[in-house]
Amino acid sequence: MLLLLGGFLILMLLGVPVAIAMAASSLLYILVSGVTPDVTLAQRMIAGVESFPLLAVPFFILAGNLMNIAGVTGRIYKFAVALVGWMRGGLGHVNIIGSVIFSGMSGTAIADAAGLGTIEIKAMKDHGYSTEFSVGVTAASATLGPIIPPSLPFVIYGMMANVSIGALFLGGVIPGVVLTLFMMATVTYFAHKNKWGSDTPFSWPQLGSAGLEIVIVLSFPMAIWLMVLAGLSVNMAVVIGLGTLLVIDWYFDFSAVMALMAPVILIGGMTLGWFTPTEAAVAAVIWSLFLGLVRYRTMTFRTVAKATFDTIETTASVLFIVTAASIFAWLLTVSQAAQMLSDWMLNITHNKWVFLALANVLILFVGCFIDTTAAITILVPILLPIVLKLGIDPIHFGLIMTLNLMIGLLHPPLGMVLFVLARVAKLSVERTTVAILPWLVPLMLALIAITYIPDLTLWLPKYMGLSK
Repeated sequence: MLLLLGGFLILMLLGVPVAIAMAASSLLYILVSGVTPDVTLAQRMIAGVESFPLLAVPFFILAGNLMNIAGVTGRIYKFAVALVGWMRGGLGHVNIIGSVIFSGMSGTAIADAAGLGTIEIKAMKDHGYSTEFSVGVTAASATLGPIIPPSLPFVIYGMMANVSIGALFLGGVIPGVVLTLFMMATVTYFAHKNKWGSDTPFSWPQLGSAGLEIVIVLSFPMAIWLMVLAGLSVNMAVVIGLGTLLVIDWYFDFSAVMALMAPVILIGGMTLGWFTPTEAAVAAVIWSLFLGLVRYRTMTFRTVAKATFDTIETTASVLFIVTAASIFAWLLTVSQAAQMLSDWMLNITHNKWVFLALANVLILFVGCFIDTTAAITILVPILLPIVLKLGIDPIHFGLIMTLNLMIGLLHPPLGMVLFVLARVAKLSVERTTVAILPWLVPLMLALIAITYIPDLTLWLPKYMGLSK
């Protein structure tokens, strides 16, 4: 065990990429200990990605990339300005609401930070906000990406923990709302402290238009349900509903009706059992292509090809981490390291609330040093047996783990959101880190609420019949 963990830590300290560090330390352990033939390394790494739910990963990544080039980000921003731009500290609220909407399409914090972040930071600086505040609120709101469904970390966790990915997606809805409210409260605090005004004049027509867009989108699933009750097949009802929606949107040229439909289709379809998360990811890609090629006509063959190649690069990176982490996690189990760590934590406490506090500290620490995908793959085999033994719902724990790891993305030395925003805002990593620090307060408060009020996560999956 010491050779496995020690080799991994030494390689990490030497700056070796996390996937290579895990694969190399695993191979070294196998060669020295002789616990299994060295060919097992390749077999286990291949087995680590032989999973149907993992097919959702490249499609969700591609959907996020396509949304970025389809002109959707600009429309989402315009919609958010109409909805909340008139409030004090308006563009701070716009930043958060824009992330809420975009998170329903991309599933990753980095896509949110790189996509909307570029538009939001420039707009906030142009309106006189400090670069530090602009970067801080953008970083904090980017954590919503993997909490509000769809979510790539939920897909990885659901595969590792053998729990319903649809239930995880639904479980993220209310915690996402809680996070949003905490962040908006923080913007309000800074606005009053610094005596900021609004960034756009209050306009009933603009607010009414934005509200109407929300009503139209929310009425779509209700209309489908009523048509099905009236005797139409589901397929026919969906076609009629989408056709009607498209005519309305084309006539009024709403900012974000068609973009807002993406999370409705994904979450609604999975909740009703119409398709699996992988099929939902494919639907997201088709919807993105429809918006870019037909509705907004902003895509070209060149831009689609670039989005595809970017997706291949990102997917290869993610899956390489999954393969390396799978053999590393398997060796932790075989060497009894996972069992020893589990026993050690159970010797400290048998109280589930104390365990959750300890788990939060552990996952936060790990998230500062290890990639999200690798952290989930390594930690789930260690912590899940304790979670089940203490009677903690694995869906609830999945939300806790994901939020902890998202907060880790804002920290050095490996915080990817930190580095992306430092590049976008042209700030040093040190100044970016200082800018993000105040935003850890609402994130930690939301983490405490989600940890110790399980119904925030579990009520909706239970209500929809996806969890016991």
